[in-house]
Amino acid sequence: MIGPLLAPSRMGRPVRDRRQVVNGILWKLSTGAAWRDLPERYGPWKTVYERFRRWSADGTWERLLAHVQQHSDAVGAVDWTIVCVDSTTVRAHQHAAGARKGGSPGRARRSAGPAAD
Repeated sequence: MIGPLLAPSRMGRPVRDRRQVVNGILWKLSTGAAWRDLPERYGPWKTVYERFRRWSADGTWERLLAHVQQHSDAVGAVDWTIVCVDSTTVRAHQHAAGARKGGSPGRARRSAGPAAD
C-alpha cells in the first residue's frame, strides 16, 4: 500500500482520488503524451500535472521507489545480480570516442601535410 507514502494533502480544495491521480501520472509517463492529452477519467490534467510536479520536488517518488524495492527484496522478488544500463542516457567521456588529448573540443585537427617551399 503506497497511500501513506504519498505527500500529505494541502489545505484548500478537497483531495482528488489519489489512485486516479497516480494512474493518470502513470498513463502520461507510459504513453509519452502531452499533459493536456490526459484522458478525462484521470481528472483535470492540471491537477495531475501539479501533483506530479509537487511529488517530484518533495521526494515522494524516491520514497515510493525505495519502498517498492525493499518490499520486493523482502519477498525475494528482486534479483540484484542483474543490472542494465541504457547507453542512450549515459554520457561517454570525450576520450572514449577517440578524441585526442589536448585537442580543442568540437574541432578536428588537420595534418600539416608537406610544406611548400
